[in-house]
Amino acid sequence: MLTREDDVLEAAEAWRDSGREVAIATVVETWGSAPRPVGSHLVIDADGNFLGSVSGGCVEGAVVEEAAEVIASGSSRMLEFGVADETAWRVGLSCGGRIRVYVEKLN
Repeated sequence: MLTREDDVLEAAEAWRDSGREVAIATVVETWGSAPRPVGSHLVIDADGNFLGSVSGGCVEGAVVEEAAEVIASGSSRMLEFGVADETAWRVGLSCGGRIRVYVEKLN
């Protein structure tokens, strides 16, 4: 995982400039316990390669899948993930947090 959000954004720009289709996922809201803060980014290309992090666990896998659809359609999406305390660890949101992630195609 890259340690600076600027690194992720620079990678997104480099991927796009090299001809790859790219989406960027950004944490726009958190409530309770969340693994990554607001402003965290995940960059995803059309082949499913990714850099950065918006959460971890199953949430991150779901964001990568949604990003593929955003790349194909060109339509942005707002995703929301929230879990009860008893299922939090299984999906990667420790202590039952909630996050909202905006996914957009980079043009």
